[in-house]
Amino acid sequence: MIRHALILTAGLGTRLKPLTDVRAKPAIPVAGVPMIRRIITWLASHGVHEVVLNLHYLPASLTAVVGDGSDLGVRARYSWELPRILGSAGGPRLARPIVGADRFWIVNGDTITNVPLSDMHAAHAASGARVTLALVPNREFLRYGGVQIDAASRVVGFTKRGPSAEGSFHYVGVQLVDAAVFDAAPPGEASRSIGGIYDVLLSAHPESIRGFVCDAVFYDVGTTADYWRTSQALADAAGAGASPAVGRHVRVDPTARVSRSILWDDVEVGAGALIDECIVTDGVVVPGGREYRRQILVRAADAVEPRTENLDL
Repeated sequence: MIRHALILTAGLGTRLKPLTDVRAKPAIPVAGVPMIRRIITWLASHGVHEVVLNLHYLPASLTAVVGDGSDLGVRARYSWELPRILGSAGGPRLARPIVGADRFWIVNGDTITNVPLSDMHAAHAASGARVTLALVPNREFLRYGGVQIDAASRVVGFTKRGPSAEGSFHYVGVQLVDAAVFDAAPPGEASRSIGGIYDVLLSAHPESIRGFVCDAVFYDVGTTADYWRTSQALADAAGAGASPAVGRHVRVDPTARVSRSILWDDVEVGAGALIDECIVTDGVVVPGGREYRRQILVRAADAVEPRTENLDL
């Protein structure tokens, strides 16, 4: 059993603005639950009880929803990346002493999936690989780059998105690694795994990286439209359907109408207001009588009128 995981949560989430003006991407609530808490709960259900999060952007928004992890059944600790983000290889290199294990999971903090970790661990151990990547068929090759594997599931290369990625496999943000792999990353410097040290590793040791192909569900939360679809899908799965997803300390006047919307924490909706297919972020006060349709609402500096941006679905 692999009990340790590093969750990559340092990114800026620029494609998800203005939501990531308010919280770090992994802290954003999806169907009422912060994404990072969903990820940790899933890991804990597979026997992972030691997690490390790497921090850089809006770190307080992450520590506020994870804390020490005890209410999620894990011990959570943090690796600080300052003054700059160190990347998908540099981040693990820095965090490795905190993780404190020779083999551990690395999980992207901005994707939701149900990869069968016990099966993946068994495949990794049997193959003798140093890195195993969770893969699904790349059905959106114009959007996602791909991983090329041979008949024995050995990774033979990485392909950029586009027609050349057709027939490849999509890496879904879960990998099992031998910690020493990251010795190749320059300490304290930004570096990448795919497109960096993994390419070098493949050249020197062609059988060192394997793919674990599965039929896992994968939710990408890259854009606001992705976020909306993922939230709706998880709400439907939970039976919430068209009901609004509501965070903590939300106050909605009985005469207000809120439909098919996502309300984060500390939101107040005034009398007679209408909120339809909107995302209302932390601390927004919707004045009475206002109507918003397909808008993202962010608290403005004066907190009187929210700042708005069109929600393109």
